[in-house]
Amino acid sequence: MADTAPSLTDNIQTPVFEPLLKTRQAAKLVQIHPKTLQKMARAGCVPAIRVGDLWRFRASALDAWVRNALSSDCHSCRN
Repeated sequence: MADTAPSLTDNIQTPVFEPLLKTRQAAKLVQIHPKTLQKMARAGCVPAIRVGDLWRFRASALDAWVRNALSSDCHSCRN
């Protein structure tokens, strides 16, 4: 009779790596100028990853950021 107990590897999913967007690609996605997006990343207003001198962005994080900004009255990046 075969063992019917689930294997430890049955429920393990391979993580999906979300490619990082360059500044120009991310700016096009959120429809702002790349320099504006870089400035917002430096100020910590937009979710970003710094790789050396370069900024990288996840599309999913930008989507969540935009959705949150639309539902929020607080705009901390505005001066």
